[in-house]
Amino acid sequence: MRMYTSEITPEMDGKVVKLFGWVHEVRDHGGLIFLVLRDREGFAQITLPKKVVSKEVFNTARSLKRESVVAVEGKVKAEPKAPNGFEIIPDIITLLNEAEAPLPLEVTEKVPAELDTRLDYRFMDLRRPKVQAIFRIRHQVMQSVREFLSKEGFIEVNTPKIVSTATEGGTELFPISYFEKEAFLNQSPQLYKQVLMGAGFEKVFEIGPIFRAEEHNTTRHLNEAISIDIEMSFTDHEGVMGVLERLIAKICEDINQKCSKYLDLLGIKLEIPELPLPRITYEEALKMAKSKGEEIPWGEDLSLQALKAIGEEINGYYFIVDWPTDAKPFYVMPHENRPEISKSFDLMHSWLELASGAQRIHRYDVLVNRIKAKGLQPESFGFYLDAFRYGMPPHAGWGLGAERLLMSLLDLKNIREAVLFPRDRQRLVP
Repeated sequence: MRMYTSEITPEMDGKVVKLFGWVHEVRDHGGLIFLVLRDREGFAQITLPKKVVSKEVFNTARSLKRESVVAVEGKVKAEPKAPNGFEIIPDIITLLNEAEAPLPLEVTEKVPAELDTRLDYRFMDLRRPKVQAIFRIRHQVMQSVREFLSKEGFIEVNTPKIVSTATEGGTELFPISYFEKEAFLNQSPQLYKQVLMGAGFEKVFEIGPIFRAEEHNTTRHLNEAISIDIEMSFTDHEGVMGVLERLIAKICEDINQKCSKYLDLLGIKLEIPELPLPRITYEEALKMAKSKGEEIPWGEDLSLQALKAIGEEINGYYFIVDWPTDAKPFYVMPHENRPEISKSFDLMHSWLELASGAQRIHRYDVLVNRIKAKGLQPESFGFYLDAFRYGMPPHAGWGLGAERLLMSLLDLKNIREAVLFPRDRQRLVP
C-alpha cells in the first residue's frame, strides 16, 4: 500500500514500503547512487549501492531525469546520517512518466527565478516545497475561518457572481454577455448579504470570488480575489469588529498549532495578537501621516506612503475607524451626532489594508437618499431596496481579503504568491 514520505520512520527498519513521487535529485557516485524522491509531504532518500541492488534497478536509477514521476518499492533502513534518519533500499523502481529536459524552472530552489517566469510555468513552480507550504497554510486559514464562524452561529451562503448592476455603485466592473442582456461579474456580495438580513438569517458568511476591473499593477492588487464576508443582524460596527479580531487571533493560533512544519520551512513565526486590537480614528491617522511628512486632505483616502508612515508607528494589526461618510459606499451608516463621520472601519496589518466593514443603513428612506447623494439611480437597486421596505433589522458586516491576509501572515512580498493562478492587469494565463 502506498505511503507518504512523512509516514516513514527509522523504527520501520526492515519494513517494505511503496512510494510515489517525483525525482527531485539524482547523485551518481559511480558505485553508489542517491536518488531523492519528493512527494507532497516531503522527501525520502533512495540509496542504491551497486553491490546490493539489482543491475536493472541500478541502471534505471542512473538513467532517470529530474522531475520524472516514479514508483519505488523497497526496504526501510535506519540510517542516522540520512535525512529524517532513514533511507530506502529499492527492490523495484518504475518510471511512470519521464520529464523532458531541460526543465523550465529549477525545483530544487538552488537557482532563483523571477516571479513572472515562475507564474508562466506555475505548474512547475508549485512543485517547490516552499511554494506548496504557502497553500497548505492557506488551506488551514480557510478551515479555521469556517470552523470559527460556524461556532459563532454563522451560516455559510453562496451569492450570485453574475449580476445586472454594480453592487457598490462603482464603475470598475467586468461586463459579460448574458444572452440578450449585458451583465457584470460581481465585485462584492454586499447587496445580497444585506438582503439575507431582511430574510431573517441574522448571521451569514461567504467565502467566494470577487472581480474588480481596476487597472492597478501593484504588489497588493488582483483583479480576481477571494473575499471572506460576514453580515450580522442586531449589532453595530463594534460588534462585527469584535468578530473580526477574534477570527484573526484564532487563525494565528491554529496555524501555529497545525502548520508548524510549513512555518519552519518558510522561516516564519506567527505572534498571536493581543485583543482588543488597537483602534485609531481617521483623524488620528491623518495626524500620524502628517508627522512623517505625508499630508492628506481631510476626506480623501490614505495614500500608500501615508499608510506606511502609520505602519511605522503601529506594529501588527490595528483598526482605522470613523472614516468620512462621503469616502465610503452609500450603504454605510453615519454617526447620529456627527453625520459627516461613518460607523466604519478598516483592518490593517502595518501598511496593508486587509478588511473593510461598517454598520449598514437599515432605514429605507435614508438609504434611498444616500443612493441619490452618490449620483446613483434607486431604480437600479430595485430588488435590494425592496428588502428594506418590509422590516430590515439593524445590521453590520465586513469583507476580508483572503490573499491579503495570507500575504500579511507569511510576509509575502507580492500578493500573486498567495494565489495558485493569479489574475491581474497583465495576466490571463495560465
